[in-house]
Amino acid sequence: MSAKPKVVLAYSGGLDTSIILKWLIEEGYDVVAYIADVGQKEDFKAAEAKAKKIGASAVYIEDLKEEFVTDFIFPVFKSQAVYEGRYLLGTSIARPVIAKRQIEIAQKEKAQYVSHGATGKGNDQVRFELSYYALKPDIKVLAPWKMQSFLDRFKGRSDMIHFAEQHGIEIKASRSKPYSEDDNLLHISHEAGILEDPNAAADEDVYSRTASIEKAPNTPDIIEITFKDGVPVKVENKGDGRKETKPLPLFEYLNELGTKHGIGRLDMVENRFVGIKSRGVYETPGGTILHNAHRDLEGLTMDREVMKLRDSLSPKVAELVYNGFWFAPEMEFLMAAMNKAQEMIDGTVTVKLLKGVAYPIARTSPVALYDPKQSSMDEEGGYDQKDAAGFIRINAIRLRAHSLITKAAKGGKKKAAA
Repeated sequence: MSAKPKVVLAYSGGLDTSIILKWLIEEGYDVVAYIADVGQKEDFKAAEAKAKKIGASAVYIEDLKEEFVTDFIFPVFKSQAVYEGRYLLGTSIARPVIAKRQIEIAQKEKAQYVSHGATGKGNDQVRFELSYYALKPDIKVLAPWKMQSFLDRFKGRSDMIHFAEQHGIEIKASRSKPYSEDDNLLHISHEAGILEDPNAAADEDVYSRTASIEKAPNTPDIIEITFKDGVPVKVENKGDGRKETKPLPLFEYLNELGTKHGIGRLDMVENRFVGIKSRGVYETPGGTILHNAHRDLEGLTMDREVMKLRDSLSPKVAELVYNGFWFAPEMEFLMAAMNKAQEMIDGTVTVKLLKGVAYPIARTSPVALYDPKQSSMDEEGGYDQKDAAGFIRINAIRLRAHSLITKAAKGGKKKAAA
């Protein structure tokens, strides 16, 4: 008898992936459940026990938090990558690190297949599958929500709940929070359900990671964030003296502070890669603090023309991350440019955290391009103000020429009309 084909399933312990796990077993697959810990608040041991009870032949619980921070969060924040000018890519950037480890497990287990529970309407299916194929071109993907046999079996959520009841699969059904959430170290997102009406304001109980502005403290925290080559290397609270220097504790501390002060909320309608608009409510506390501080330091240390060029490329980085092309050659090219642009982004930014705002109030750097003498209104500082006259005349040449030819053309049209 030939061995069953083996598949590594990205498993969360929720309704969808639990049903998929059982369904794949019924379809004749040997299923290895893979649980990625990217900082979400979950009972991983309970999820492991549930997967084994359903029938998984093995369960991997992989702690990816450190790698997530150093190899994914920090690089994308160095790039000032913000999707559609607002979204800090919390879900998007978690997908490649999850897919990377899933492929590694598939190779270790000699599995021919990988599987996920992402639907055929969303972005995650694209992010996962593009990453799979980039990392292992010969891998085979089982995506149940795009397989007719699965769709015939499960018309909707009620069919899945009924299937779970038939097979003794524990489910957590709740009508108090009828929306979909994705939680990781960088953010938590809230979508679907009652949030599908873009004109309906999200109730306060939607938010789970940040304090409301009304309940946030009236006393600020003043922190210093030190960067080396655009990467945060130290956070120090000037009030209580707490310091963090290692990447994961540092970022977790920024999250703690952002949560306390209600920083990082966002409610927006965005454009999915598949062509559908969707409304998302996001909470990105630590990431928002980091983003603001990093951008502020660049004003002190980054050359003007380099900044212009970098800023022209940042939206492309954000688009590639959002659309699932983290492992694409163009991303490798862009990140090389971003790393080059960050070589002199060294220094410390002082940030005031209060009532939903992360406000940089001071900055210093050993490689600052800012010259206080040149900027001063009281000192010449090696800058001869008379030189500005010639600079202005040269820049005015084309403006004068345009004005003269425009006036002449308008005068000619008036004469012709008369």
